[in-house]
Amino acid sequence: MYRKILITTDGSAVSRMTACAGVSFAQQLGAEVLALFVAPEYQYPIYVEIIPPSYPSEEEYRAAMARAGRDHVQSIVASCDKKGVRCESMTAFAESAALKIVEIAAQKGCDLIFIGSHGRSGWGQLLLGSVTNKVLSHSKIPVLVHRLLQEPLPE
Repeated sequence: MYRKILITTDGSAVSRMTACAGVSFAQQLGAEVLALFVAPEYQYPIYVEIIPPSYPSEEEYRAAMARAGRDHVQSIVASCDKKGVRCESMTAFAESAALKIVEIAAQKGCDLIFIGSHGRSGWGQLLLGSVTNKVLSHSKIPVLVHRLLQEPLPE
């Protein structure tokens, strides 16, 4: 049915639990996984004429976010290794995580995006917006939204 599944993570406990479910789903289907972390683009401080010396350079920021991305996708890669699921991982940079997720899925030949939902509804969903909702509205490939029935325990 599905051959390549994009599983995205933001490094949160909810995201890790969703990713674990995504890897199990991929294993059941015999699909491979693309683990993705989307980092925000570098932002210069606004309304400042001189950048403070303690503010990271763009190179330092990108290196730090690449390390964070490797750390965040590592749990997906480890889960795939443990379950015998082929996995590729990557970190991307974008202003809009949702649009980047959709773009990468298309570029890498994924036929499903597996993404989590925090289960907000009503005003919470309206006021906060949602990467998941944006992915749903922009993706041309199927999107499977995994909703946790119980919030993870605090770390």
